Amino acid sequence: MATYIVGDLHGCFDELQLLLDKVNFNPSQDVLYCTGDLVARGNKSLECLRFIKSLAGSAKIVLGNHDLHLLATALGIKKIKARDRVDSIFASPDFHALIDWLRRQPLLIHNAEQNFVLAHAGISPDWDLATAKACATEVEQVLQFGNYYDLIENMYDNHPERWSPDLQGIERLRYSINAFTRMRFCYWDHRLDFACKAPINQAPPELTAWFNLSNPLYKTTNIIFGHWASLVDSPTPENIYALDTGCVWGNRLTLLRWEDKHYFTQPALKSAVDFA
Repeated sequence: MATYIVGDLHGCFDELQLLLDKVNFNPSQDVLYCTGDLVARGNKSLECLRFIKSLAGSAKIVLGNHDLHLLATALGIKKIKARDRVDSIFASPDFHALIDWLRRQPLLIHNAEQNFVLAHAGISPDWDLATAKACATEVEQVLQFGNYYDLIENMYDNHPERWSPDLQGIERLRYSINAFTRMRFCYWDHRLDFACKAPINQAPPELTAWFNLSNPLYKTTNIIFGHWASLVDSPTPENIYALDTGCVWGNRLTLLRWEDKHYFTQPALKSAVDFA
């Protein structure tokens, strides 16, 4: 039995299958974790959704920003973008079942036995593990059981920039969604920044990667995330694992076997220009 964690799929279904073949993945024995963003930009988002859903308990995912955006388009809140290449999802006979399954997935997974935390973008620099789990649960409860239309409709905003335990209502939920699914750079005072998308070594001095800020959680907990394709091959702290290696942009898909921390990679089958 092995535990594998794969970076953002973005519809790169064929590369995923090749990776799983490399490790002889056996869903009756092994478990596959996904860093989120199963869909968008690649040409086989429908196949990715169907496959991960079909694995049932052998696959565990966290929601990414593109997964949440798919929910928004399914609700009619946002229009389908041609560049997202998700038309096949909307035309599929199992569309409603796929969307219902997707909205019931978590924002955070804490595997206490194997000592790791998984989130699409990371963990807020102002959160300890208990707070992160509580904030994830608050959003998940609305997505799964509450008025999730209002939540999705009102999640598209960059404010509040900084966490406070006094946040309430949509501002509290929105901050949590942004931290879990959109965060990359932060200001040194822990405010989230969403404007800078430069490579980490080209960021302005007032910004730094979220995992470089002072938070005891970052030193005591293994944190696995995706989302940040331009971070590929950049160093991270020893217990911070960045798995989005930009397959959909022509780079590679990365799979981590947790037990021995061995990485497996599969080069993209299409070049970045094919996804323009």
